[in-house]
Amino acid sequence: MLLSYLQRKMILKQHIFMSLQYNEFYHERTGLTIGLKKLLYSKQSEYQLTEVYETDTWGNLMIIDGMVMLSEKDEFVYHEMIAHTALFSHPNPERVLIIGGGDGGTAREVMKHPAVQHLDMVEIDRNVVEASRLHFPDVGDFENPKINLLFEDGIAFVKNVTEPYDVIIIDGSDPVGPAEGLFKKEFYQSCYEALNEDGILTSQTESPWVKSYHQSIQAVFRNLKELFPVSSMYLCFIPLYPAGMWSMAFASKKYEACDSVVEERIKSSTFAGNLRYYNSEIHYASFALPNFVKDIVR
Repeated sequence: MLLSYLQRKMILKQHIFMSLQYNEFYHERTGLTIGLKKLLYSKQSEYQLTEVYETDTWGNLMIIDGMVMLSEKDEFVYHEMIAHTALFSHPNPERVLIIGGGDGGTAREVMKHPAVQHLDMVEIDRNVVEASRLHFPDVGDFENPKINLLFEDGIAFVKNVTEPYDVIIIDGSDPVGPAEGLFKKEFYQSCYEALNEDGILTSQTESPWVKSYHQSIQAVFRNLKELFPVSSMYLCFIPLYPAGMWSMAFASKKYEACDSVVEERIKSSTFAGNLRYYNSEIHYASFALPNFVKDIVR
């Protein structure tokens, strides 16, 4: 007998508490195991199921539709890398758009840049923001007056931008459900048109180690190469994401990420020395790709 989606989720949840651990499998029976203490939050929206657990090692853990989004202990890696790589590469990033990012961590990092005057954050699911406010109080910067939080479909929003942005950051989940459209060419075309003539885009693009992601990764970089004069992959390492190595996309209408002036901006920054992962050496090194990764996007 075929089980419904909700029945499968209920069985999975029962299994979690029977074993007191969370398992995310990214290939057959291979995946990630995290010890759990208790369930803190669980709410189903029309888009997805958002859950928060207290873990035995990683602090609180947010899961959306069975996939890890962030933990308290390692969230800084993802948020610093997806934000600062773009913002330090741009000479004057005054207007920024985040598509997704409902946990608030990317917005927190964006607002460390004094040049930023306005940030639109477009999140489709109110539950993600609610869960973060309740159980990740140190992650978001929701009360910052420069942040305009909108609960809308980011794919539709970016089609109707009238005042362009200097930087667009695509902070979405894996290419399933409401985030599936974030990996399509039509969406990237809309982002290109929503950027100023010297605009920059960054996006998360999954793990090169997981073969089932390769098709999505290749599609993203093929689309970016067709649209932007500058595009490349860069890497970071996040313990609770599948296989640990995570890829991100950098695309620009004008600026190179590894220009010497970028290093000067990072080193002269008043806050970069206090970041926990990102620095000028990491910025440049993250664009050095292993040969097997080059083969995926070649």
